[in-house]
Amino acid sequence: MFSFCSDPAALDGISWFACYLTTGKHLAFYASFGTVLLLLAVTAPAALLLGFGGAVAARARFWPARLLGQTYIALVRGVPDIAFFLFFVIALDQGIEWLRHQALCPGWDLPVRQGSDFVVCPEAKLPQGNAPQWVHETYGFFIAALTFAIVFGAFVGNVLAGAMRAVPRAQIETAQAYGMTPAQAFRRVLVPQMWIYALPGLGNIWMVLIKATPLLFLLGIEDIVYWARELGGTKTPNFTDYPHGDWRVWYFLALLVFYLALTQVSQMVLDRLMRRVRVGQAVAG
Repeated sequence: MFSFCSDPAALDGISWFACYLTTGKHLAFYASFGTVLLLLAVTAPAALLLGFGGAVAARARFWPARLLGQTYIALVRGVPDIAFFLFFVIALDQGIEWLRHQALCPGWDLPVRQGSDFVVCPEAKLPQGNAPQWVHETYGFFIAALTFAIVFGAFVGNVLAGAMRAVPRAQIETAQAYGMTPAQAFRRVLVPQMWIYALPGLGNIWMVLIKATPLLFLLGIEDIVYWARELGGTKTPNFTDYPHGDWRVWYFLALLVFYLALTQVSQMVLDRLMRRVRVGQAVAG
């Protein structure tokens, strides 16, 4: 980064740390914090949308829709997160490639399953082998974000379904007595009223989502955990490196501060939201 960083062996003190903390790997480490925040920004609304759809489906009078919603919520909530992450990412990636294989390579006569290997034609690979690195990284991030959204969407759906049941039935009946259709009563009465009951549970899910972001490391994405382990490990002398001992404790301490700050800010925002939705609400206590 700096002009005097060309010879690490000649550096010491503040200049050594200035060069060490501005290497390309450290810049990637700093950028990985943005990856975590981007994951949260993408996953939270996607999970809320999936959860709302699951909750509505679970309450539907049309039994196939009701069965689909209840199965989604129960199935995903019943599987350990780490097992679902590791299974679903592989299954989704292979499923997409299999569909592309069927469409792009109809003349392929070899089995796709060859022992423990999954082999498709080169045209079906996604992303393509000659694609730029950023395409591979974006695709991996998309798969990870979709997996997070599906998992936490099931928990959101369970919370929203309970919040919908908590709204007094008399309010819905009163709205319909005034001439509202069931859809209008749902949109104008049930949905606005349910948030007071749903926000505590949604706040807990948001906190769990924040703490689950290190699972990106298990999905092959170079997140803050990956770089903390990579940069903090012992570095042996090399003419282009900055050798040091085992500094992982300091890197993971930085992650601890980051997550504590993020959860504290989140709690402040959730408290403000709770006070806002309580305005005009007649609740116990």
